Parts: sequence; structure tokens; C-alpha cells
Amino acid sequence: GMAVPALIYLFLNPAGEASAGWGVPMATDIAFALGVLYLLGDRVPMTLKVFLTALAIADDIGAVLVIAVFYTSEIDTNSLLQAAFYLGILLVANRIGVRSTAFYAFIGIGGVWLAFLLSGVHATIAAVLIAFTIPATVKVKEDYYTDKMDELLTKFKEEEPNRVTLVTDNQLHIIEDIRDLSKKALTPLQRLEPGMHPLVSYLIMPVFALANAGVKVEDGIVSQLTSPVSLGVILGLLIGKFAGIMLFVTGLLKLGWVRLPDGMNRMHLAGGAMLAGIGFTMALFSSELAFTDERLIAQARLGILAASLAASLIGYAIIHRACRTGAIPEGPRNPER
Repeated sequence: GMAVPALIYLFLNPAGEASAGWGVPMATDIAFALGVLYLLGDRVPMTLKVFLTALAIADDIGAVLVIAVFYTSEIDTNSLLQAAFYLGILLVANRIGVRSTAFYAFIGIGGVWLAFLLSGVHATIAAVLIAFTIPATVKVKEDYYTDKMDELLTKFKEEEPNRVTLVTDNQLHIIEDIRDLSKKALTPLQRLEPGMHPLVSYLIMPVFALANAGVKVEDGIVSQLTSPVSLGVILGLLIGKFAGIMLFVTGLLKLGWVRLPDGMNRMHLAGGAMLAGIGFTMALFSSELAFTDERLIAQARLGILAASLAASLIGYAIIHRACRTGAIPEGPRNPER
């Protein structure tokens, strides 16, 4: 899903500054792709949502690596060594059990991210690396949590209420113990996600999209859409993504190395592969870094918007049909695989 779009783009833009845009059609926009799936409601198999999420995450990590390696100008080695030092601190902190999200935010932003920014390597890769260091394991097991919670709730019920709006000192201590226990039963990574979701979804993503989606059409929209850059992006996202994913997965299915998940058929797979062609935010970001010529940036943006819109509509139609027909999932059924 990443290689085929890049090859299609390079086939149409083999030389010159335009060839630098091969990384633009590589990434899938997680938010918009999943947004289309959620428009279809509960009829969409959960396995398809998991498949598309995993695919989009892998694509975005690939796109970030492309940005870091190929779309970076001069590199300051000392700053990179500083970033590695701060990253090492976060890894050690994770290992010894530090679970304060404020600690990871302070060292992550003030150390790793800032050092990457000064190094010349694009700072987006810092966020990915920092995310890997945040603890994703619970401090107390589920059985202990439920037993201890039952014990604390029983104590709370046995306390004599004071018949006023304030709780008693004993009730306050029990509630604090419940809060601390619940905090230990959650991973810091899971605590961060719901807290950041509203900010990212309702502010950062819309502002980013609006700031980067502006397209200047100077030579006419038809000539812009038919330029090699626009065509490379459109065909890369629409055909390259779909063909790359479908051919690879179909090959693995034929070899018997994998099987389609329960509740998911080949039409669902085709719809998911088409939705992977929604590049939007990450693709817009890559286009800003790939080109210096405003004309090429505008052509790339127009191609991204056109391909993302087409992929959304076609993918929606395919999955809607797959859910309506309710076809039995295809593929070998070997429970040992």
C-alpha cells in the first residue's frame, strides 16, 4: 500500500523537482478513513475497522520515516545525540515504572521534540518515538482491582453518612483510595488518549486541514488536474493503494498464509483498500515538504483532494454493498493459523 503508489508517481514524474513528490501518495489518513466507516454504522464488521486502523497506522509511520529520511535538509548530529539521550531517559523511566504523563510530556516535548526540531530532521518523527515510550501496561491486575474495589465499596457503604453535602473524613479517604486504585488499573497511554482526543479531533485536525488544503488554480482546473504531479498523486492514491493492498493480501490468501477475519469478506477488503486512498492531512503535509515550487504544491494539493474525495465515495459504496449483501466471508478457515 506504500510502495505501489510511490512507483506509480515516479513512473509519471521520473525526473526534476516533480519527482520529489513520490512520498505524497504513500500515507492513509486514519481519521477520515475511519470516519467514512463510522458513517456506515454498526453494519461494518469490527474486524474491518481493526484492519483499516492497523493499515493506516503502518502507512503513517512509513510516511513519517520518509519525511525524516528523505525530506530533511541539513542534519545536526549533536542535536540528534541529545534527542537520543532524552529518549533513553524516557525508555529507562518506562522500564523502572514511572507512570506520570506530565513527566513524559516534559521530557518528550522539552527534550526529544525540541532536539529533533533543532537537528533538521522533521519533528513529526519525535512524536512517534515519544509515543512508544509511554507505558502501555497496567500497574494492578484485573482480579486484584475487582477484589480491592469490592472491599473499598463495602467500607464506603458501612460508613455512617454525616447528612450534609460534604463527605466524612473516612469517606474522603476511601474515595481517594478508589481513585488511586482506578488510576493504577489504567495505562498512562490509555489515560492520555481520551484526554487528547477532543483537542486533536475538534481543533488540531480541522485547523491543520484548513491551513493546508488551500489550492490556487491559476491555469484552469482541468490543466491542473491533468498535470503529471496531480495525475501521479491521484493514480497513486486511487489505483496504487487499492492495487497494492489487494494484490498483496490476495497473494497471501492464495498461499494460505493468512485468512480473512470472521465477518469480513473480499468485498469488505476491497472497500477498505479503496478507503486507504484517502490521503488528505498526511499527504498535504508531505507535499509541503516535497516541493518548493508553489505551482507544484498546488497541483499536488488538488490531486490529494480529488483522490481523497473519490476514494471516500467509492469505498463507501463498496462497503455499503458488502454490508447489504451480507456475503459469507471468503478464505481458508484454519483455526491454527
